[in-house]
Amino acid sequence: MPLEDDAAARRFFETAFVPLSVADYGEIEGLFTGYYEIELNGSRQRRGHYQTPIYRRPPERGAAARYSRAEIEDGALSGRGLEFLWVDDPIDAFFLEIQGSGRVRLRNGTTVRVGYDGQNGQPYVAVGRLLVERGVMPRATVTMAAIRDWMKQNPEAGAALRRENPSYVFFRELSRDGPIGTQGAVLTPQRSLAVDRSFIALGIPIWIEADERFASAESVRRLVVAQDTGGAIKGPVRGDLFWGTGNAAAWRAGVMNARGRYYLLLPRSVADRLRFSYPGLPEP
Repeated sequence: MPLEDDAAARRFFETAFVPLSVADYGEIEGLFTGYYEIELNGSRQRRGHYQTPIYRRPPERGAAARYSRAEIEDGALSGRGLEFLWVDDPIDAFFLEIQGSGRVRLRNGTTVRVGYDGQNGQPYVAVGRLLVERGVMPRATVTMAAIRDWMKQNPEAGAALRRENPSYVFFRELSRDGPIGTQGAVLTPQRSLAVDRSFIALGIPIWIEADERFASAESVRRLVVAQDTGGAIKGPVRGDLFWGTGNAAAWRAGVMNARGRYYLLLPRSVADRLRFSYPGLPEP
């Protein structure tokens, strides 16, 4: 049915779907963060300030998994023709990996959109957690924006910290609209959510209720769709909300650190089958 306005959309979901609360061993609240399409400055060739490579995924089986971030930064993949862009800031390149997609502004004024194309198979280590454990930052202040600012102010320590995360992301150039999520669909600002696919199937509509813990940003109450995944998104009640592109999206994603819950919106036919299999489920 055509959804011409918010009221029609509300009626559609209220009549055709049943909400199912998600819990992690009885704990209904979890962490919700944000991400965005980062913008970088780059070049097709290595020159001047453009010294940090963006790598394609190695074509041969197993090659990507042999090397950690530190080894790749030390040149393990250099000289093999895998570098397709060079950017002017290693911090931006690191956060491109965290975001999973971005736009690179070239010296001639054109823009190249890049998207996630695999990972080196090494475990993801959250650098924010390391900063908290070492007493560098109090937990209450750790946001993506705060970590980025700290790296800018402490370039040598920041470079060493990044190397402690062995996970490394490879990219490909996108020739169509983007950014593209794991589901293969173009992400929609403030409506696409990254989830842990081990627990939540992609494509499911979700109602999210999350309250900011530390920032002055507004709480989140909205309908989203599970369309993406991420290395740091682990657990049944865990989400990463896509905020879009540009400065406003960067700020909102950078400060988001919310606690909340969500409800899967299941088609009534699916909910009825679940209720038949699990008689203890409550009626809608």
